[in-house]
Amino acid sequence: MAKFDILEDLKWRGAINQQTDEEGLKKYLAEHDDLALYCGTDPTGDSLHIGHLIPFMILKRFQLAGYHPVIIIGGGTGSIGDPSGRKTERVLQSDEQVHHNEVALTNQMKKLFGTENFQIVNNRDWLGKMILLEFLRDYGKLFQINNMLAKDVVASRLENGISFTEFTYQILQGIDFYILNRDYGVQMQIGGSDQWGNITSGIDLIHRLEGNDRPAFGLTIPLMLKADGTKFGKSAGGAVWLDPEKTSPYEFYQFWINQDDRDVVKYLKYFTFLSHEEIEALAEKVKTEPWKREAQKTLAAEVTKFVHGEAGLKEAQMITDALFSGNVKDLSVKQIEQALKNAPSAESTNEKQNLVEFLVDTKIESSKRQAREDIQNGAIYVNGDKIQDLEFEVDPSASFEGKYVIIRKGKRKYTLVTIK
Repeated sequence: MAKFDILEDLKWRGAINQQTDEEGLKKYLAEHDDLALYCGTDPTGDSLHIGHLIPFMILKRFQLAGYHPVIIIGGGTGSIGDPSGRKTERVLQSDEQVHHNEVALTNQMKKLFGTENFQIVNNRDWLGKMILLEFLRDYGKLFQINNMLAKDVVASRLENGISFTEFTYQILQGIDFYILNRDYGVQMQIGGSDQWGNITSGIDLIHRLEGNDRPAFGLTIPLMLKADGTKFGKSAGGAVWLDPEKTSPYEFYQFWINQDDRDVVKYLKYFTFLSHEEIEALAEKVKTEPWKREAQKTLAAEVTKFVHGEAGLKEAQMITDALFSGNVKDLSVKQIEQALKNAPSAESTNEKQNLVEFLVDTKIESSKRQAREDIQNGAIYVNGDKIQDLEFEVDPSASFEGKYVIIRKGKRKYTLVTIK
Protein backbone atom coordinates (compact mmCIF):
# COMPACT_ATOMS: atom_id res chain seq x y z
CA MET A 1 0.00 0.00 0.00
CA ALA A 2 1.37 3.42 -0.96
CA LYS A 3 2.45 5.62 1.91
CA PHE A 4 0.15 8.57 2.58
CA ASP A 5 1.77 11.70 1.11
CA ILE A 6 1.15 14.28 3.81
CA LEU A 7 2.90 17.09 1.89
CA GLU A 8 0.72 16.59 -1.17
CA ASP A 9 -2.32 16.55 1.10
CA LEU A 10 -1.25 19.85 2.69
CA LYS A 11 -0.69 21.39 -0.74
CA TRP A 12 -4.17 20.32 -1.84
CA ARG A 13 -5.57 21.97 1.28
CA GLY A 14 -3.68 25.20 0.52
CA ALA A 15 -1.93 24.86 3.86
CA ILE A 16 1.72 25.46 2.86
CA ASN A 17 3.17 28.94 2.59
CA GLN A 18 6.96 28.39 2.69
CA GLN A 19 9.30 25.44 3.21
CA THR A 20 12.99 25.68 4.04
CA ASP A 21 13.97 22.50 2.16
CA GLU A 22 11.06 20.90 0.31
CA GLU A 23 13.12 18.27 -1.51
CA GLY A 24 15.06 17.37 1.63
CA LEU A 25 11.83 16.95 3.61
CA LYS A 26 10.26 14.81 0.86
CA LYS A 27 13.33 12.58 0.84
CA TYR A 28 13.33 12.31 4.65
CA LEU A 29 9.64 11.35 4.75
CA ALA A 30 10.15 8.77 2.00
CA GLU A 31 13.02 7.12 3.89
CA HIS A 32 11.90 7.49 7.53
CA ASP A 33 8.79 6.85 9.60
CA ASP A 34 10.05 8.66 12.68
CA LEU A 35 9.55 12.34 11.82
CA ALA A 36 8.92 14.39 14.96
CA LEU A 37 7.73 17.95 14.51
CA TYR A 38 6.75 20.76 16.79
CA CYS A 39 4.75 23.92 17.06
CA GLY A 40 4.89 26.33 19.96
CA THR A 41 2.53 28.69 21.69
CA ASP A 42 3.38 31.27 24.31
CA PRO A 43 1.08 31.44 27.35
CA THR A 44 0.07 35.07 26.81
CA GLY A 45 -3.54 34.11 27.62
CA ASP A 46 -5.35 31.19 29.21
CA SER A 47 -7.02 30.05 26.00
CA LEU A 48 -6.22 29.72 22.33
CA HIS A 49 -8.59 31.23 19.78
CA ILE A 50 -9.35 29.83 16.34
CA GLY A 51 -6.62 31.94 14.72
CA HIS A 52 -4.07 30.13 16.92
CA LEU A 53 -5.63 26.80 15.94
CA ILE A 54 -4.43 26.93 12.31
CA PRO A 55 -0.85 25.58 12.75
CA PHE A 56 -2.03 23.05 15.33
CA MET A 57 -4.47 21.62 12.78
CA ILE A 58 -1.43 20.88 10.60
CA LEU A 59 0.30 19.28 13.56
CA LYS A 60 -2.78 17.13 14.13
CA ARG A 61 -2.72 16.01 10.49
CA PHE A 62 0.86 14.77 10.95
CA GLN A 63 -0.23 12.96 14.12
CA LEU A 64 -3.09 11.22 12.26
CA ALA A 65 -0.62 10.25 9.52
CA GLY A 66 1.50 8.43 12.13
CA TYR A 67 4.16 11.06 12.87
CA HIS A 68 5.09 12.37 16.32
CA PRO A 69 3.91 15.87 17.31
CA VAL A 70 5.55 17.84 20.10
CA ILE A 71 4.07 21.05 21.48
CA ILE A 72 6.04 23.68 23.32
CA ILE A 73 4.13 25.67 25.88
CA GLY A 74 6.45 28.68 26.01
CA GLY A 75 6.73 29.38 29.71
CA GLY A 76 10.21 30.80 29.07
CA THR A 77 9.60 32.73 25.85
CA GLY A 78 6.16 33.78 27.13
CA SER A 79 7.80 35.66 29.98
CA ILE A 80 9.79 37.64 27.38
CA GLY A 81 7.30 38.38 24.59
CA ASP A 82 7.29 37.54 20.89
CA PRO A 83 7.53 40.67 18.71
CA SER A 84 5.96 38.84 15.72
CA GLY A 85 2.88 40.50 14.30
CA ARG A 86 3.05 43.45 16.68
CA LYS A 87 3.85 47.13 16.30
CA THR A 88 4.46 47.73 20.00
CA GLU A 89 6.07 45.95 22.94
CA ARG A 90 4.09 43.35 24.82
CA VAL A 91 3.17 44.08 28.42
CA LEU A 92 5.09 41.58 30.55
CA GLN A 93 2.94 39.32 32.71
CA SER A 94 3.59 38.19 36.27
CA ASP A 95 5.05 34.73 36.85
CA GLU A 96 1.76 33.70 38.50
CA GLN A 97 -0.27 34.70 35.43
CA VAL A 98 2.14 32.98 33.05
CA HIS A 99 1.94 29.78 35.12
CA HIS A 100 -1.88 29.91 35.19
CA ASN A 101 -1.90 30.27 31.41
CA GLU A 102 0.57 27.41 30.98
CA VAL A 103 -1.72 25.02 32.87
CA ALA A 104 -4.81 26.13 30.92
CA LEU A 105 -3.14 25.80 27.49
CA THR A 106 -1.63 22.43 28.41
CA ASN A 107 -5.11 21.12 29.23
CA GLN A 108 -6.49 22.47 25.92
CA MET A 109 -3.75 20.73 23.97
CA LYS A 110 -4.33 17.42 25.74
CA LYS A 111 -7.99 17.66 24.77
CA LEU A 112 -7.12 18.25 21.09
CA PHE A 113 -4.29 15.74 20.75
CA GLY A 114 -5.17 13.01 23.25
CA THR A 115 -2.44 10.99 24.91
CA GLU A 116 -1.21 8.69 22.13
CA ASN A 117 1.93 9.57 20.16
CA PHE A 118 2.03 13.12 21.48
CA GLN A 119 4.21 15.14 23.84
CA ILE A 120 4.00 18.53 25.58
CA VAL A 121 7.12 20.28 26.81
CA ASN A 122 7.73 23.66 28.42
CA ASN A 123 10.74 25.73 27.33
CA ARG A 124 10.95 27.19 30.82
CA ASP A 125 12.59 23.86 31.69
CA TRP A 126 15.74 24.77 29.74
CA LEU A 127 15.58 28.52 29.20
CA GLY A 128 14.78 29.11 32.87
CA LYS A 129 17.96 27.30 33.96
CA MET A 130 20.29 29.08 31.54
CA ILE A 131 22.66 31.66 33.02
CA LEU A 132 23.49 34.87 31.16
CA LEU A 133 27.11 34.00 30.39
CA GLU A 134 26.08 30.62 28.99
CA PHE A 135 23.48 32.33 26.79
CA LEU A 136 26.02 34.85 25.46
CA ARG A 137 28.95 32.45 24.98
CA ASP A 138 27.16 29.33 23.71
CA TYR A 139 24.40 30.92 21.65
CA GLY A 140 24.69 34.69 21.29
CA LYS A 141 28.08 34.30 19.62
CA LEU A 142 26.43 32.32 16.80
CA PHE A 143 23.90 35.00 15.83
CA GLN A 144 24.99 37.89 13.61
CA ILE A 145 23.32 41.22 14.43
CA ASN A 146 23.10 42.19 10.75
CA ASN A 147 21.17 38.97 10.00
CA MET A 148 18.87 39.49 12.97
CA LEU A 149 18.12 43.06 11.89
CA ALA A 150 17.19 41.86 8.41
CA LYS A 151 14.46 39.53 9.71
CA ASP A 152 11.01 40.94 8.92
CA VAL A 153 9.85 40.64 12.50
CA VAL A 154 12.65 42.97 13.66
CA ALA A 155 12.91 45.21 10.59
CA SER A 156 9.22 46.10 10.87
CA ARG A 157 9.77 47.32 14.43
CA LEU A 158 12.91 49.42 14.00
CA GLU A 159 11.07 52.64 13.22
CA ASN A 160 8.96 52.52 16.38
CA GLY A 161 11.65 50.81 18.42
CA ILE A 162 12.16 47.34 19.84
CA SER A 163 13.64 46.46 23.21
CA PHE A 164 16.70 44.25 23.58
CA THR A 165 14.40 41.78 25.38
CA GLU A 166 12.12 41.27 22.36
CA PHE A 167 15.08 41.53 19.97
CA THR A 168 16.54 38.38 21.56
CA TYR A 169 13.30 36.41 21.09
CA GLN A 170 14.48 34.85 17.84
CA ILE A 171 17.58 33.55 19.62
CA LEU A 172 15.42 31.95 22.32
CA GLN A 173 13.16 30.31 19.74
CA GLY A 174 16.25 29.13 17.88
CA ILE A 175 17.51 27.55 21.10
CA ASP A 176 14.14 25.82 21.49
CA PHE A 177 14.45 24.16 18.08
CA TYR A 178 18.06 23.18 18.82
CA ILE A 179 17.20 21.64 22.22
CA LEU A 180 14.23 19.75 20.76
CA ASN A 181 16.39 18.54 17.86
CA ARG A 182 19.24 17.45 20.12
CA ASP A 183 17.33 16.00 23.08
CA TYR A 184 13.92 15.03 21.70
CA GLY A 185 14.73 14.03 18.11
CA VAL A 186 12.54 16.76 16.59
CA GLN A 187 13.42 17.45 12.94
CA MET A 188 10.80 19.99 11.93
CA GLN A 189 9.11 23.16 13.13
CA ILE A 190 5.84 24.54 11.81
CA GLY A 191 4.26 27.93 12.44
CA GLY A 192 2.37 30.85 11.02
CA SER A 193 3.85 32.89 8.17
CA ASP A 194 5.10 35.49 10.67
CA GLN A 195 7.34 32.82 12.26
CA TRP A 196 9.55 32.29 9.21
CA GLY A 197 12.46 34.32 10.58
CA ASN A 198 12.35 32.57 13.95
CA ILE A 199 12.17 29.13 12.31
CA THR A 200 15.13 29.76 9.99
CA SER A 201 17.14 31.09 12.95
CA GLY A 202 16.62 27.76 14.68
CA ILE A 203 17.67 25.75 11.63
CA ASP A 204 20.81 27.88 11.22
CA LEU A 205 21.69 27.27 14.88
CA ILE A 206 21.20 23.50 14.55
CA HIS A 207 23.45 23.38 11.49
CA ARG A 208 26.14 25.48 13.16
CA LEU A 209 26.23 23.27 16.25
CA GLU A 210 25.46 19.84 14.74
CA GLY A 211 26.65 20.18 11.13
CA ASN A 212 24.84 20.86 7.87
CA ASP A 213 23.89 17.20 7.45
CA ARG A 214 21.65 17.29 10.53
CA PRO A 215 17.99 16.99 9.39
CA ALA A 216 16.13 20.19 10.29
CA PHE A 217 13.15 21.53 8.38
CA GLY A 218 10.71 24.40 8.60
CA LEU A 219 7.23 24.91 7.20
CA THR A 220 4.91 27.88 7.51
CA ILE A 221 1.18 28.21 6.96
CA PRO A 222 -0.34 31.02 4.86
CA LEU A 223 -1.99 33.98 6.54
CA MET A 224 -5.69 33.17 6.51
CA LEU A 225 -7.84 35.88 4.93
CA LYS A 226 -11.58 35.86 4.31
CA ALA A 227 -13.02 36.41 0.84
CA ASP A 228 -13.64 40.07 1.70
CA GLY A 229 -9.94 40.55 2.48
CA THR A 230 -10.30 40.80 6.27
CA LYS A 231 -8.35 38.64 8.71
CA PHE A 232 -9.91 35.33 9.65
CA GLY A 233 -10.75 34.50 13.26
CA LYS A 234 -12.92 37.28 14.59
CA SER A 235 -16.68 37.44 15.06
CA ALA A 236 -18.88 40.43 15.84
CA GLY A 237 -18.28 39.73 19.52
CA GLY A 238 -14.48 39.55 19.17
CA ALA A 239 -12.18 36.53 19.21
CA VAL A 240 -13.67 33.04 18.94
CA TRP A 241 -12.04 31.13 21.81
CA LEU A 242 -11.53 27.40 22.30
CA ASP A 243 -12.38 27.75 26.00
CA PRO A 244 -16.14 27.00 26.36
CA GLU A 245 -16.36 29.53 29.19
CA LYS A 246 -15.18 32.30 26.85
CA THR A 247 -16.98 31.16 23.69
CA SER A 248 -19.77 28.66 24.32
CA PRO A 249 -20.05 25.59 22.07
CA TYR A 250 -23.24 27.14 20.64
CA GLU A 251 -21.49 30.43 19.76
CA PHE A 252 -18.55 28.43 18.38
CA TYR A 253 -20.89 26.34 16.20
CA GLN A 254 -22.72 29.46 15.01
CA PHE A 255 -19.45 31.11 13.95
CA TRP A 256 -18.73 28.24 11.57
CA ILE A 257 -22.26 27.74 10.28
CA ASN A 258 -22.47 31.41 9.28
CA GLN A 259 -19.43 31.34 6.99
CA ASP A 260 -19.63 32.80 3.49
CA ASP A 261 -20.06 30.42 0.54
CA ARG A 262 -16.83 31.89 -0.87
CA ASP A 263 -14.85 30.76 2.20
CA VAL A 264 -16.49 27.54 3.34
CA VAL A 265 -14.60 25.11 1.07
CA LYS A 266 -11.25 26.61 2.08
CA TYR A 267 -12.20 26.19 5.74
CA LEU A 268 -13.33 22.59 5.16
CA LYS A 269 -9.84 21.90 3.79
CA TYR A 270 -8.09 23.64 6.67
CA PHE A 271 -10.20 22.77 9.69
CA THR A 272 -11.67 19.32 9.07
CA PHE A 273 -10.25 15.87 8.57
CA LEU A 274 -12.71 14.97 5.85
CA SER A 275 -11.33 13.24 2.75
CA HIS A 276 -10.67 15.03 -0.54
CA GLU A 277 -13.70 13.28 -2.03
CA GLU A 278 -16.03 14.37 0.79
CA ILE A 279 -14.87 17.98 0.54
CA GLU A 280 -15.17 18.03 -3.24
CA ALA A 281 -18.73 16.69 -2.97
CA LEU A 282 -19.60 19.48 -0.54
CA ALA A 283 -17.93 22.05 -2.83
CA GLU A 284 -20.22 20.89 -5.63
CA LYS A 285 -23.25 21.37 -3.37
CA VAL A 286 -22.14 24.94 -2.61
CA LYS A 287 -22.39 25.57 -6.37
CA THR A 288 -25.62 23.68 -7.08
CA GLU A 289 -27.60 23.90 -3.81
CA PRO A 290 -26.17 26.83 -1.83
CA TRP A 291 -29.48 27.48 -0.01
CA LYS A 292 -29.14 24.14 1.82
CA ARG A 293 -25.85 25.33 3.40
CA GLU A 294 -24.76 21.70 3.71
CA ALA A 295 -21.07 22.63 3.57
CA GLN A 296 -21.48 25.12 6.41
CA LYS A 297 -23.43 22.64 8.54
CA THR A 298 -20.76 19.99 8.00
CA LEU A 299 -17.96 22.46 8.76
CA ALA A 300 -19.66 23.61 11.97
CA ALA A 301 -20.30 20.03 13.10
CA GLU A 302 -16.77 18.79 12.37
CA VAL A 303 -14.87 21.66 14.02
CA THR A 304 -17.19 21.86 17.04
CA LYS A 305 -16.82 18.11 17.61
CA PHE A 306 -13.03 18.37 17.33
CA VAL A 307 -12.76 21.22 19.85
CA HIS A 308 -15.70 20.54 22.20
CA GLY A 309 -16.36 16.84 21.74
CA GLU A 310 -19.57 15.02 20.89
CA ALA A 311 -21.39 16.44 23.93
CA GLY A 312 -20.53 20.03 23.00
CA LEU A 313 -21.68 19.46 19.43
CA LYS A 314 -24.99 17.92 20.52
CA GLU A 315 -25.71 20.85 22.84
CA ALA A 316 -24.86 23.39 20.12
CA GLN A 317 -27.14 21.63 17.64
CA MET A 318 -29.94 21.32 20.18
CA ILE A 319 -29.86 25.06 20.95
CA THR A 320 -29.68 25.87 17.23
CA ASP A 321 -32.70 23.66 16.49
CA ALA A 322 -34.65 25.13 19.43
CA LEU A 323 -34.13 28.70 18.26
CA PHE A 324 -34.89 27.83 14.65
CA SER A 325 -38.13 26.04 15.53
CA GLY A 326 -39.06 28.44 18.32
CA ASN A 327 -39.40 25.54 20.76
CA VAL A 328 -37.25 27.03 23.54
CA LYS A 329 -39.11 25.51 26.51
CA ASP A 330 -36.72 22.62 27.01
CA LEU A 331 -33.58 24.78 27.13
CA SER A 332 -31.86 25.18 30.49
CA VAL A 333 -31.02 28.58 31.97
CA LYS A 334 -27.38 28.08 31.00
CA GLN A 335 -28.36 27.18 27.44
CA ILE A 336 -30.64 30.21 27.24
CA GLU A 337 -27.72 32.40 28.30
CA GLN A 338 -25.58 30.88 25.55
CA ALA A 339 -28.26 31.08 22.90
CA LEU A 340 -29.37 34.66 23.47
CA LYS A 341 -26.12 36.20 24.68
CA ASN A 342 -26.04 38.61 21.74
CA ALA A 343 -29.81 39.01 21.29
CA PRO A 344 -31.62 42.26 22.19
CA SER A 345 -32.23 42.40 25.94
CA ALA A 346 -34.54 44.10 28.40
CA GLU A 347 -35.38 43.99 32.10
CA SER A 348 -38.60 43.57 34.05
CA THR A 349 -39.82 42.92 37.58
CA ASN A 350 -40.85 39.51 38.88
CA GLU A 351 -44.53 40.49 39.12
CA LYS A 352 -47.25 39.22 36.83
CA GLN A 353 -48.16 41.71 34.13
CA ASN A 354 -50.56 42.00 31.22
CA LEU A 355 -48.75 41.04 28.00
CA VAL A 356 -49.58 44.31 26.20
CA GLU A 357 -48.12 46.36 29.05
CA PHE A 358 -45.14 44.00 29.37
CA LEU A 359 -44.25 44.44 25.68
CA VAL A 360 -44.43 48.22 25.91
CA ASP A 361 -42.59 48.47 29.26
CA THR A 362 -39.71 46.37 27.90
CA LYS A 363 -39.70 48.46 24.70
CA ILE A 364 -40.25 45.37 22.55
CA GLU A 365 -43.25 47.22 21.15
CA SER A 366 -43.38 50.97 20.56
CA SER A 367 -47.02 51.39 21.60
CA LYS A 368 -49.99 49.53 23.06
CA ARG A 369 -51.74 49.77 19.71
CA GLN A 370 -48.83 48.05 17.95
CA ALA A 371 -48.61 45.47 20.72
CA ARG A 372 -52.28 44.57 20.42
CA GLU A 373 -52.00 44.33 16.63
CA ASP A 374 -48.99 42.00 16.76
CA ILE A 375 -50.58 39.80 19.43
CA GLN A 376 -53.81 39.42 17.48
CA ASN A 377 -51.87 38.68 14.27
CA GLY A 378 -50.04 35.81 15.98
CA ALA A 379 -46.61 37.47 15.82
CA ILE A 380 -45.84 37.30 19.57
CA TYR A 381 -44.46 34.22 21.36
CA VAL A 382 -43.85 34.03 25.11
CA ASN A 383 -41.36 31.35 26.16
CA GLY A 384 -42.07 29.51 22.91
CA ASP A 385 -45.87 29.71 23.00
CA LYS A 386 -47.83 31.76 20.49
CA ILE A 387 -50.09 34.13 22.41
CA GLN A 388 -53.09 35.80 20.75
CA ASP A 389 -55.05 36.60 23.92
CA LEU A 390 -54.92 40.33 24.74
CA GLU A 391 -55.70 39.50 28.39
CA PHE A 392 -52.76 37.08 28.78
CA GLU A 393 -50.62 37.67 31.87
CA VAL A 394 -46.86 37.17 31.76
CA ASP A 395 -45.74 35.22 34.84
CA PRO A 396 -41.94 35.56 35.20
CA SER A 397 -41.81 32.78 37.77
CA ALA A 398 -43.34 30.23 35.38
CA SER A 399 -40.22 29.41 33.34
CA PHE A 400 -36.39 29.36 33.37
CA GLU A 401 -36.09 29.40 37.17
CA GLY A 402 -37.79 32.78 37.28
CA LYS A 403 -34.71 34.42 35.74
CA TYR A 404 -35.85 35.09 32.18
CA VAL A 405 -38.80 35.62 29.90
CA ILE A 406 -38.17 34.98 26.21
CA ILE A 407 -40.21 37.01 23.77
CA ARG A 408 -40.15 36.18 20.09
CA LYS A 409 -41.62 38.60 17.58
CA GLY A 410 -42.16 37.16 14.13
CA LYS A 411 -40.01 34.28 12.91
CA ARG A 412 -36.60 35.03 14.39
CA LYS A 413 -36.58 38.24 16.45
CA TYR A 414 -35.83 37.17 20.04
CA THR A 415 -35.59 39.43 23.08
CA LEU A 416 -34.24 38.09 26.36
CA VAL A 417 -35.98 39.77 29.29
CA THR A 418 -34.04 39.47 32.54
CA ILE A 419 -36.17 39.41 35.68
CA LYS A 420 -34.85 41.63 38.44
